[in-house]
Amino acid sequence: MYPWPCQKAEIHWRSFLDSLIRRGLKGVKLIISDSHAGLKAARRAILPSVPWQRCQFHLQQNAQAYVARLDQRKPVAQRIRTIFNAPDKAEAERLLKQAIDAWSTEAPKLAQWAEDNLPEGFTVFDVPHAQRVRLRTTNGLERINREIKRRTRVASIFPNTTSCLRLVSALLAECDEEWMTGKIYLNPQA
Repeated sequence: MYPWPCQKAEIHWRSFLDSLIRRGLKGVKLIISDSHAGLKAARRAILPSVPWQRCQFHLQQNAQAYVARLDQRKPVAQRIRTIFNAPDKAEAERLLKQAIDAWSTEAPKLAQWAEDNLPEGFTVFDVPHAQRVRLRTTNGLERINREIKRRTRVASIFPNTTSCLRLVSALLAECDEEWMTGKIYLNPQA
């Protein structure tokens, strides 16, 4: 009998995180992802002291499933953006409470979902203000994944796994070099 999908995913994520640590991963300060139950469980088991930030962009997208009327989608999205753009966590929590109160009668499922899920996007308020824009979503990772996909499609057929790994490793090294020397993606001194 196979474990539930979440348990199976957790096993794979644990294995992945373990392999990173065995290969020398150190100093992890924050993990940013969508709401992936397997990854969240593995992070709690392998890196329990590392905070987790749920991607604010995906949270905003997920909220749309709880908006019954099409004409309410933009106002709901704007309200969530306002919450996430608050100057600090206390203000974000205050704005969230206002939103939940407003939604509780007209959209009770949205209100409940927001109360349960939006606070998972508040971890970023604990990092310096200058770094929040880069750390509140998974956009950086998704941009890298798109570039890998674009470049591997050009090659189309790899003679073996090692040749594909070589290309992807070179792309990631190039990205790392650009972030360290050229356009600094995240300035730890900020």
